[in-house]
Amino acid sequence: MKLVFKHIILGFGLLTVIGLQSCKKLTDVNINPNEASTTHPQALLTKVEWDAFRTWHGTSPLYALKMIVQTDGENANQIYNWQRGSFEQYSFLRNITKMTEEAEKISDNNYQALAKFFRAYYFYNLTLTFGDIPYAEAAKGESSEMFLPKYDTQKEVFVGILKELEEANTLLKSNTNPINGDIIYGGNSDKWRKLINSFRLKVLLTLSRKSADFPIDIKSEFAKIYKGETLIADATGSEDGQLIFLNQEGNRYPEFNSSGYGSGMYMDSTFIQRLQDHKDPRLFVLATQTRLGKEAGKALDDFSSYEGGDPIVPYAEVNEKAVKGKLSKVHERFYKDPTAEPLVLIGYSELQFIIAEAIVRGWITGNEKDCYVNGIKASFKFYENYAKNLNTYVDASRLESYLSQKMVNLDNAKTSEEKLERILMQKYLRSFHQGGYTAYFDHLRTGYPSLLKADNVKIAYRWMYPQDEYNNNTVKVSEAIKRQFAGNDNINLQTWWLK
Repeated sequence: MKLVFKHIILGFGLLTVIGLQSCKKLTDVNINPNEASTTHPQALLTKVEWDAFRTWHGTSPLYALKMIVQTDGENANQIYNWQRGSFEQYSFLRNITKMTEEAEKISDNNYQALAKFFRAYYFYNLTLTFGDIPYAEAAKGESSEMFLPKYDTQKEVFVGILKELEEANTLLKSNTNPINGDIIYGGNSDKWRKLINSFRLKVLLTLSRKSADFPIDIKSEFAKIYKGETLIADATGSEDGQLIFLNQEGNRYPEFNSSGYGSGMYMDSTFIQRLQDHKDPRLFVLATQTRLGKEAGKALDDFSSYEGGDPIVPYAEVNEKAVKGKLSKVHERFYKDPTAEPLVLIGYSELQFIIAEAIVRGWITGNEKDCYVNGIKASFKFYENYAKNLNTYVDASRLESYLSQKMVNLDNAKTSEEKLERILMQKYLRSFHQGGYTAYFDHLRTGYPSLLKADNVKIAYRWMYPQDEYNNNTVKVSEAIKRQFAGNDNINLQTWWLK
């Protein structure tokens, strides 16, 4: 809100005007009647959702996950040599904070609940990226003039995340007002509760290595939510938390018309080989045939007509292979189709793999194979719905054939570790352009799936703090680095959740 000061010079009447105004507070007279001093939180929700659901999208995670390679230069993500991360997600918290304030003014629990969820979502991403981060004092510059926030420990951040998610679910239970401005579920608070509770399970499973070092009983909390709360349960995808794109300016798929796909970007041999080994028809909706495969007249579903580049050899060698027409590219639909596919923040497929892992770990009782199969079926259904003109390659008959294979059937996994390996592999295979770094964090947590790297390459567990923090919040960031890493802000050092 802008304050408008009117200087009134009316000659003889000047003293009278001043006398009248002197009896009023400045806050009463310095108001522009043509500008609203408040706004409904629905005016902010659409932007909040749009930003959040697109946060982790892009090609960077695909390099780290050995799904794509670069042939015209060295990509830092491909060799786990990234350096500083970004605090850009903190800028998105401004709209969330404002939405909270406006929701509190009108006592609307729905918007307060969604604000808590999106806060939890961003802080979850940020703490996995860096470790200790500003949390309790974050996003309070405008309200409390707290411009140099302290860094909370990662443990404290996870406690706060789970608390905010629980509060969000409780607030939605007690409110039946419509959620206007909602572009994800059309205002359906029941579906939002399902997403929030499903995300709670995801956060808890992320902490699978910290059962003995957390103030909440992680296993019991997981079981309580699983048994007592509503979760995403529709295998068709109608309850998935997904952002659907439109063929309209400003509403198109983020990679539409991206030039990167047309240059030195090709498929990684790691990903291609895994899909070939599993005889996985999702290959045909994710990648193109090699030029030599096309010229030979091979069928689109001929696995031998697909090939990727080795991610650990010099990129010049991979480029030579590309020049010879021996490499597959990312499928054209990702950059030629303006509505390509939705971006799923969390959906039925991922949730089923989360539940399957929890069953194998003994956190809950149930049939891990049923959940595992449900997760695969939902992934196939997603591509059947959205991979236009390619749906016959992932239809029901292809799915049944796929599930019967020895490498896929969970009955062939005899030990818990073998089961976990298969569950995490399928969770990984469904994540091309979906879920950001989720599969990478799963790899750090469980070791599955394995990710190829050269002998001289170290695994990266985190990103370094942004340079702006060194420049502007020097004392607080230095304290966090000293507390966690003995003063060494290094990407190859583990943070609390992995120790």
